[in-house]
Amino acid sequence: MGKVIPISGNYAVAYAAKAADVDVIAAYPITPQTAVVEKLSEFVANGELDAEFIHVESEHSALSAVVGASAVGARVFTATSAQGLLLMYEIMHIASTLRLPIVMGIAARAISAPINIWCDHSDFMAASDTGWIMFMAMNAQEAHDLVIAGFRIAEDPKVHLPVAVGYDGFLVSHTIEPVNIIERDEALKYAPKRVTWYTLNPDKPITLGPLASPDWYFEFRVQLQDAIEGAREVISNAFAEFAQHFGRKYGEVDAYYTDDADVVLVTMGSASGTALAYVEEARKEGVKVGLINVRLFRPFPEEFIAKHIENAKVVAVVDRAVNAGSSFVGPLYSDIAVTMFKRGFDIPVVNYITGLGGRAVLKDHIDHMVKHALSLVGKKMRDIKTHYAFVGVRE
Repeated sequence: MGKVIPISGNYAVAYAAKAADVDVIAAYPITPQTAVVEKLSEFVANGELDAEFIHVESEHSALSAVVGASAVGARVFTATSAQGLLLMYEIMHIASTLRLPIVMGIAARAISAPINIWCDHSDFMAASDTGWIMFMAMNAQEAHDLVIAGFRIAEDPKVHLPVAVGYDGFLVSHTIEPVNIIERDEALKYAPKRVTWYTLNPDKPITLGPLASPDWYFEFRVQLQDAIEGAREVISNAFAEFAQHFGRKYGEVDAYYTDDADVVLVTMGSASGTALAYVEEARKEGVKVGLINVRLFRPFPEEFIAKHIENAKVVAVVDRAVNAGSSFVGPLYSDIAVTMFKRGFDIPVVNYITGLGGRAVLKDHIDHMVKHALSLVGKKMRDIKTHYAFVGVRE
């Protein structure tokens, strides 16, 4: 279904927003995201997309603009990276608590200083407490599909939350791959445009974003927590419907060779492709290693992950970001460790931080992680003195 064309991850995201027939796009350029909004501006300029394209003076303004547009019932889209996402941080909290179904692309990039325009997950992870549903795509096809699924999920009456679709800067954003493009008519059958959320309307006046005193603020935050937890069923159903419409199956996680694995790797983003290539080769050599690729990061899919690590002897979590000074050095590691603690899994879980600032994540690095993890088989977590390591850094 649809046509296959060779395009970059950025263009795949732009084509998805076009297929979703967005009404308003707010744009501010930042590497490596800029090509997304450039392509969308072309679609608008040449009449392929009937949308309002708003040039703003900052990323803070870009998200503010789509908050306003969504608040009056428009289907909206924006995209950003790195410092731009940090500048949006204030408005991300506002968007989620106002329960607005915004969809945003994040071409994941390292955060300054020093200035670095290449990939890691520092920006994506920095937004993980904002109340947004968050996906991380492994490749351009996933980025395309998840944007369209994002509208289906965000606008569901049971959800009404913004959705972020992350994909690795340059490694996915600028790499050209064959992508099966979903056309507008098919996208709208799957994710029809319908205003299901409360909107600003002069004929039916409401208030959005008022002052909330201690008498009520707490309740708003609890409602946000309930909403993102309640989105789990909608996300699963949206993925099932996507498979029916387009033939591509997605899950909250992907699991490979985990049934009998001694070591289970847990990864996100483009590094999952490298890890899978390693795992398939290692299996041929008799190494009992498995892999979990985490596609849904918020709400964290702990039930799906738990069933794939419960029989492991060691869990090796690969992070592309650092929580400096935290007991949980890697942000993905923290969620995995808590998932295991809640279920009483008394097996080692170790953290490998790699690929910061765009440094390549190689199969040799994965091999180093697996060999180190295998050396921990039979040990208890309390017996491990250092629970994390930096892999691929200069010594």
